[in-house]
Amino acid sequence: MSKRVVVGLSGGVDSSVAALLLKQQGYDVIGLFMRNWHETDDNGFCTAEEDFRDVRRVSDALGIPYYAVDFSKEYYDRVFAHFVEEYSKGRTPNPDVLCNREIKFEAFARYAKSFGADFIATGHYAKVETRADGLPHLMLSADEDKDQTYFLNQVRTDQLTNVLFPLSDITDKKFVRELAASHNLNTATKKDSTGICFIGERNFRKFLSEYIPMKEGDIKTLDGKVVGRHEGVYYYTIGQRKGLGVGGGGNGEPYFVVDKDVVNNILWVNQGECDLLYSNSLVVDDFNFIPTPLSDGEYRVKCRIRHRQPLQEATATVSGNRVQVKFDTKQRGVALGQYAVLYMDRDCIGGGVIEHKG
Repeated sequence: MSKRVVVGLSGGVDSSVAALLLKQQGYDVIGLFMRNWHETDDNGFCTAEEDFRDVRRVSDALGIPYYAVDFSKEYYDRVFAHFVEEYSKGRTPNPDVLCNREIKFEAFARYAKSFGADFIATGHYAKVETRADGLPHLMLSADEDKDQTYFLNQVRTDQLTNVLFPLSDITDKKFVRELAASHNLNTATKKDSTGICFIGERNFRKFLSEYIPMKEGDIKTLDGKVVGRHEGVYYYTIGQRKGLGVGGGGNGEPYFVVDKDVVNNILWVNQGECDLLYSNSLVVDDFNFIPTPLSDGEYRVKCRIRHRQPLQEATATVSGNRVQVKFDTKQRGVALGQYAVLYMDRDCIGGGVIEHKG
């Protein structure tokens, strides 16, 4: 009797091909579409409806049953509320990371059990390998340019048990689209989704202002000179250059955001590159280890602080769940609230929220 897999179908090409590969491998495949957000964009268009239509077409083409489930309440409570709270503190959260831990590998996985699932699967570019210790190890995908282990850094070890990533050994996204086209899947040429799912194509500032009261304030240089006005400090990120509305004068170089003072509503900038844009180190206070915690001590690791950033050489000092990372080369634009994710060889050993930088 074939093992049953419930695959998360998003309406995109990656999850479509994941379902195709699973069926080719002989699994009993069921497609499940998650609806996590109910608002429409500025034009009254709901992308979720279009995505579910694509899920139906793909499932029909593959000859697999499909269902939809609404996790919008869980998403709002466990992911979006945290997103708003972090922005209100002037930090830079990544909701996709929490969505994986709280929704895709928690609420979705629990729901999949009602179908008698032996496994769940997604279209992530990542790999899970169960080794002699009997534990699932999270690894880089074969296509390191598309690798998405960064977004999986908060998934617990128990959540990675009985998880399949069918795209783990594919080395070129072009092949995924070719495979979809050769099996007449309508998602073959569909554009990849980018950005935060619940914002979509809407204006980010307009969206955020609906949840966090915005107040104009001064843009100041490090010597206290006022060079412009901002629309709300929450909108800006460390290292940002574009969209400041400040230019000219001084040495002629562009201005960069170097700090945000939420309490006093000041956006601090500097004209040209400066040391404040770079950090030698960072600290994570609540590191999520995969699959098991490291003993206290120093380790040579590689680190990334944003998706698709080249892996950076560093030394990690572990003390319980607190991890300090010292980089071999200074890192630009480290922002509190982002995730720092660590690797040893091809293993992703986990990550956590950046609480301090130096």
